[in-house]
Amino acid sequence: MKSTVAKALFNSYSYSEYRKLVSDLLLEGKSTGNEQSEDLNHYSELNETRMKRLDKTMKITEENILKLKNLKSEYIWLVISEGWCGDAAQLLPIMNRMAIDSGKIELKIVLRDENDELMKLFLTNKNKSIPIVIIVDKQTGSVLGKWGPRPKGATDLITDYKKEFGSFDETAKNNLQLWYLHDKGISTQNELVNLMLDLEQ
Repeated sequence: MKSTVAKALFNSYSYSEYRKLVSDLLLEGKSTGNEQSEDLNHYSELNETRMKRLDKTMKITEENILKLKNLKSEYIWLVISEGWCGDAAQLLPIMNRMAIDSGKIELKIVLRDENDELMKLFLTNKNKSIPIVIIVDKQTGSVLGKWGPRPKGATDLITDYKKEFGSFDETAKNNLQLWYLHDKGISTQNELVNLMLDLEQ
């Protein structure tokens, strides 16, 4: 696992590099990933707008900033993502803000389809669900934990919807985006902070 993670880190993007990559591809009428379609381009465009907004408005709570600043060690959050992924668009701006505010975390992003070996190590119910945050000890390169693909409240929403309607359709996607809007990133912040604190126990 360590060598797979090291290889992925070598090919990773900073947050600003990732944002530029997605934007540049959109100008060419493309999305990230192996598959290209009108739908994926459409989702990438929506996500671009979302991320621009969240980059400007996303705030980490004072309490969480304090906890992040008090982390004992330094870490890398290696995130598996793609430009068309709605969850990633909602979550990456939060993770970026947390990393900046902490002074202890470096955010690195890799594309799922370009890092199949890594993705296979972090499946969710045998699916290549993203985004996944892989928490790496900066000094040793060891993997300490993972988080994702979405916070518990959002996961529960999708699980309940699938139980009732049998599929994850456009209505479910809209419901999910509304959930994120109302949550304002609080659940994601809290879950990630608690995970980091647990790792330092």
